[in-house]
Amino acid sequence: MSIDSSVPQASAWNRTNRILFPWVQVVIAALAMVGTFPGRSQALGIITTQLQANFHLTNVAYANINFWATLLGASACVGFGRLVDRFGVRWVTTALALGLGLVAWGTTLVSTVMGLALVLTLSRALGQSALSVASISIAPQWFGRRLPLAMSIYSVILSVGFAIAFLLAGDAVKTQDWRVVWRTVSWLLVFGLAPVTALFLRRGPEELGWKREPESSGDGAVRETQVASVSFRQALGSSAFWAFAIGAALYALIASGVGLFNEAIFLERNFTVGDFHTVLAVTALSSLTGNFLAGWLTNRIRLSWLMAGTMALLAASLVAFLFVENRTQLWIQSVAMGVSGGFVMVLFFAVWGRAFGPAQLGLIQGAAQVTTVLASALGPVVFAEVREWTHSYRPLFWGLAATVAVAGCWCGLVRLPNQQVRERSAN
Repeated sequence: MSIDSSVPQASAWNRTNRILFPWVQVVIAALAMVGTFPGRSQALGIITTQLQANFHLTNVAYANINFWATLLGASACVGFGRLVDRFGVRWVTTALALGLGLVAWGTTLVSTVMGLALVLTLSRALGQSALSVASISIAPQWFGRRLPLAMSIYSVILSVGFAIAFLLAGDAVKTQDWRVVWRTVSWLLVFGLAPVTALFLRRGPEELGWKREPESSGDGAVRETQVASVSFRQALGSSAFWAFAIGAALYALIASGVGLFNEAIFLERNFTVGDFHTVLAVTALSSLTGNFLAGWLTNRIRLSWLMAGTMALLAASLVAFLFVENRTQLWIQSVAMGVSGGFVMVLFFAVWGRAFGPAQLGLIQGAAQVTTVLASALGPVVFAEVREWTHSYRPLFWGLAATVAVAGCWCGLVRLPNQQVRERSAN
């Protein structure tokens, strides 16, 4: 009689898979978000000067093209959110990576303003909108209790990824035509990201016959509970949805406006484009601190209070930018901006699943993404128009700081739907 020694080995292999595979999903989700690079305002900001020179565009004209491209591209958020809910993230993400890669290649071939407007619209729709929605939908399908930790690790990976991408692209455009950079990006999407997502992404643990881990209440409670799912319509009717969505949208507006017109903004403050490229990397890397802190605090402090504190730090960093006089002060201000951005990132990714449950998470996150995409579209227009009216960006920074502060107060007052359920059940 022989003993089949492969059985315990198979069991150990299955246990290892159950432990590691969810984290593989987090890594791929983060890489997918980095893959949105050619559709991001900050990435386009790196090649803005060359684009404007090639197509003979003024700041206002380019801002208007960017606005309509982003506005039209935002429509992909909810539509692809529905596709994610219906078909899962695996094939949707793969198709988006392929599509965005082809659009990035096509961008290098256009020679007219109309053609530029078209490819920018497609890159915004497939990258900043749709691929972002698919990316942030992955981890909440796998994690419950450890979702804040998962989203922190996700945020760290994408922050490092974006920092590397910004540095490499920023250095490359100094010596090469922007088309060379964009062709490289297209190859990475088509031959790198798309095959990885097709091979390794899965819809959730249920697809493999595993159970999704239970939720914890966060917000101070210690017992575990299953989060109730809130419908898409109920989510849109809650003040919590709009407080968090608008808070994140304000950060997106600021980031896109500064990213697209960095050269003019930094020259007004007597800094150089090189300073901006350094600041971009400093901001991205310092956001790691915000990612870690936010991930650690999300199970200890109410998310609404954390968002309020984040908005306060963001408002303070906007005011501080108006008073920086040297590179040391600029880097300190950039660290504050990066930390606040790191908090916004984790909170934006973690709040929807915790507040509204998993049933219609793709639709809810898609709607939230629409607000940030619209804000990204509006940002450059606001920056360009205010500069045109006042001949300075200074009034805009004051106005944005005040608006962010008000949004922070609103965030601090709201209660998340599932938080209210937990508080009632605890009583």
